[in-house]
Amino acid sequence: MAVTEVRGPAGWLAAEVRDSDDWQTYLGERHQREIIDAVRAGPGDGRFPLPTLGPVLRDVRERLVRGRGFVLLRGVPVGELSERECEAAALGLAGHVGQILPQGPDGAPLRHVRDTGADPAGAVTRSYQHSGQLGYHSDPYDAVALLCLRPARSGGLSSIVSSVAVHNELVRTRPDLAQVLYQPWWHDRRTGDGPDSFYTKPLCTPRPGGGVSIAYGPDYLRSALRGPGVPPLTPAQTEVMELLDRLTGDPRFALTMDLRAGDLQLLNNHVVLHSRTAYTDHPRPDLRRHLLRLWLTT
Repeated sequence: MAVTEVRGPAGWLAAEVRDSDDWQTYLGERHQREIIDAVRAGPGDGRFPLPTLGPVLRDVRERLVRGRGFVLLRGVPVGELSERECEAAALGLAGHVGQILPQGPDGAPLRHVRDTGADPAGAVTRSYQHSGQLGYHSDPYDAVALLCLRPARSGGLSSIVSSVAVHNELVRTRPDLAQVLYQPWWHDRRTGDGPDSFYTKPLCTPRPGGGVSIAYGPDYLRSALRGPGVPPLTPAQTEVMELLDRLTGDPRFALTMDLRAGDLQLLNNHVVLHSRTAYTDHPRPDLRRHLLRLWLTT
């Protein structure tokens, strides 16, 4: 196939957005009060109306799906809510942006992102269970939402890049390697050592209308090599990953944000890759880093 550059707002560069706040939406007191009242009046499952905030969230969805692919919603009143109420708030807000999907075999609608002491290299360890650095990656569904309840004592910075911009850079500078993105790669679900944990799919898939969906996760690509019958990476695949690691760490592409309590980050997994720096937690359990993660289909 002929691999070409992808046009549109999703192909942004960090310099274009770093000094702008148009990707941030600030909640005022009226919206904050509406969230608190809805959480406390609702059935506890996060299903509640938001008469004045609902239209704002529909606009967030449009920007997520048809714009740059990322939005930071600031000012969710987590400090006035219990942990259970924060869960309901996260579900209620995300539910106005997309349909919430279950995460894992237990069907949980959200995950608590915090350090459990898990070994980052463990065969079944997930990225939300440890404090180590994460490589740039995308999650498996249309969008991911992260609500910050508490930041770490230090570190834990979130960084995002436009995977479309990185794709276009490869098309311009290394068209031979851009072709490799569209070939099958082995991935690891990290659900154990059985054959169901390993599968193949391309990193890039054409989308209707000329777009591209980019699914990348270097940690899970490398851990797939543990699978029985999984071949080693080809020289071209190794070169692609090395180049992607360089480009995603390049200030031209990477936008870093320090998520604070009450920040809700929403990312379109088709066009945005995200990472996190390693972090050091507070010694007190009630002050340790804690985020809530939701997966959405839009």
